[in-house]
Amino acid sequence: MTMKPSPPELDLNIDRTPAETTVHCAGRITSDTTGLLKTTVKPLLSQSPRVTLDLADVSYMDSSGLGILVALYASANRAGCHFKLINLTQRIKELLSVTQLIELRWLGS
Repeated sequence: MTMKPSPPELDLNIDRTPAETTVHCAGRITSDTTGLLKTTVKPLLSQSPRVTLDLADVSYMDSSGLGILVALYASANRAGCHFKLINLTQRIKELLSVTQLIELRWLGS
């Protein structure tokens, strides 16, 4: 009996323009999915002047998710790329606020 792999908990869709790359995230950003987010987004930081993560469809984020966002933010700064987060859910806003990460200049409208 073979088991089917379970569907990914995080779906990433990328929209590119010459000026900006937007990564639309849907699902859960957890320790199980941060590797996918990192391997998808990190190369974009050196390929685009602006990288935006659209978190409108993120249903859950744990501390590993926060950690990868901070790591991507730091990588973007080193690469000279403007990195921002948009469409944060109330839960993600609260997580960023509690951890004082809300103060980073990475929130878009």
